[in-house]
Amino acid sequence: MHLQNRKHIIIKKIILFIVLILAFTNAKELGKSINKIRAKISAPAKKTFVTPFLQKDFVGFKEAVAFKESQGKYTIVNTLGYLGKYQFGRATLKRFKIYNTHQFLKNPALQERAFAAYCSVNKWILRKDIRRSVGKIINGIKITESGILAAAHLSGAGNVKKFLRSNGSIKFSDAYGTTVSFYLKEFGGYDVSIVKANRKATV
Repeated sequence: MHLQNRKHIIIKKIILFIVLILAFTNAKELGKSINKIRAKISAPAKKTFVTPFLQKDFVGFKEAVAFKESQGKYTIVNTLGYLGKYQFGRATLKRFKIYNTHQFLKNPALQERAFAAYCSVNKWILRKDIRRSVGKIINGIKITESGILAAAHLSGAGNVKKFLRSNGSIKFSDAYGTTVSFYLKEFGGYDVSIVKANRKATV
């Protein structure tokens, strides 16, 4: 009888030991789960930045040029007095019979029309150079029609002509140090076939 009691006590101790182990294991797992939940709650939310996707068409081209010129801001005037989203000079605006610069800055639709018209005029002025130069490599840059139009917007069609016809030996940079070469490279490869060469383009 005494031996049987001892066996019962030993069995109870074993069962108690197993129960304690299971309880400890579950407690650890529970603790891990709680810590994970706490970490998720306390961790700052990650911000997701979505880069806008631009097609390689005329819309993508003009928005890329605008971002370089003004970060796409219609009302900006730079330190040299260039105006709007595409940073037009006053002389260029006068060509399109735009004289009131304050109204111009407040009129996004007019700025878009002015850019399209200026591209048409530059395409007409540079039509022979576009024919001769597109596809060539000059100073390591593949020449494309969109690159030529962007460079003409930066420096004027005359300076782009000089650069192309001298095979890149006659260089130009604006007051901020931006070069024709940079624009030819940066804005190359867009499909700007929608732009029609027109010496008399208007807004």
